[in-house]
Amino acid sequence: MNNQRFRVNTPTVTHETIDGEAVIINLDSGNYYSLIEVGSFIWGLVEKGSSASEVQNLVLQTYQGDANEVDRCVQELLAQLQQEGLIVPVDGEGALNLVQLNQVLPSNNNHEKPSFNPPLLNKYSDMQELLLLDPIHDVDEAGWPKPNQDPQK
Repeated sequence: MNNQRFRVNTPTVTHETIDGEAVIINLDSGNYYSLIEVGSFIWGLVEKGSSASEVQNLVLQTYQGDANEVDRCVQELLAQLQQEGLIVPVDGEGALNLVQLNQVLPSNNNHEKPSFNPPLLNKYSDMQELLLLDPIHDVDEAGWPKPNQDPQK
């Protein structure tokens, strides 16, 4: 899994990162998720096309922590994200866009690295019924607000 790359499972999954918190919605299940701190950082790296090993290396460069714990936690989070259908594996080797990487890396302002805290994927299902009823599900690949033109769907 170390060289495996993933992508966000669009159009099934939509997400936004606001003030260091990644909010992720799985439109098929109606569940929504939250990742903060290290988890949000990892989500941003996956979104930009990083492989599992690149994520591990960048987390170690950015946060102060034990390499074995970081590796284990990154692998566990990636497995959880995949199990929840939020990310899917991609074929081929793509290079991480370092220009985009600057948008993901937290600024340390020449201070000590922050401590590594294991990422936690928070899952919520309290709005599941509302999200599944939302007409946004009746769209094609072009997305909202264009209704699906296929009469069989």
